[in-house]
Amino acid sequence: MAAATAPTGDGWFTDEIATLGDRLAAAREGQGMSEAEVAQRLGVRTKTVRQWEADASEPRANRLQMLAGLLGVSLRWLMTGEGEGVAPEPARPGAEALALIEELRAVRGGMDRLSGRIERIEERLRKLGQEAA
Repeated sequence: MAAATAPTGDGWFTDEIATLGDRLAAAREGQGMSEAEVAQRLGVRTKTVRQWEADASEPRANRLQMLAGLLGVSLRWLMTGEGEGVAPEPARPGAEALALIEELRAVRGGMDRLSGRIERIEERLRKLGQEAA
């Protein structure tokens, strides 16, 4: 599965215009890492990672392999855009959806309380019925 990586108008990426730097930045962001974190883990300067992502320079082969492992992508994808890469982030619910989820939770909680109340009333009615018989 080839994952997309160069920015397009819809905010995602396409293989046709992606560069190594684009794929590197997308994979880093996909892992939620900063340039400084990647640099520290690889033993290079933050400026070096920034240059790689800007396509001003390229990492050596041993660093590419380390980058692929660190960022959870295949070396092939990092170099060519083919193979296992970064999947698009799932859509996050907007403010209105989050508000509806909270409302649903509140309603469900109310239903649970009512259900317990109904059970107690039914139990009392059964006891009254047994006493009357």
